[in-house]
Amino acid sequence: MIKKLKHTNTKVATEIRSVFQVSYAVEAELLKAVDFPPLKRPLESFINSDTQFFGYLKEEELVGVVEINHTADFTHIQSLVVAPKFFRQGIAKQLMKFVFDTFDSNLFIVETGVDNGPATTLYLKSGFKEVKQWDTDHGIRKVKFERRV
Repeated sequence: MIKKLKHTNTKVATEIRSVFQVSYAVEAELLKAVDFPPLKRPLESFINSDTQFFGYLKEEELVGVVEINHTADFTHIQSLVVAPKFFRQGIAKQLMKFVFDTFDSNLFIVETGVDNGPATTLYLKSGFKEVKQWDTDHGIRKVKFERRV
């Protein structure tokens, strides 16, 4: 089940951050990142965020989260994470479908590290096209994808 999360609630924000931490630890390994900013995101950043969070719950446990910034011009998937013990169960795919079904946009945007093969595969299979690559200040090569409807 996918539902909107009340990220301004400290308990909920803590659960969201926990899924982010375990998922981004795996991504940091994939990217061979020594300094990975998503792992340093403080709890307050979740609580005070202007973005929307939606969670995938499995037997009442939060196992996946998608963070969305939706405007009149586009929908930016800020983050899409799944707890590692739930990898390869179609959860990310279901969260992606949820975003497309929920947000009325002509343009969807998402970014990831170039070496994050699982994310890149998901985005390409979901109809995204690569539009840009660049190097970050943290030594990570990133890629931006867009899907135009």
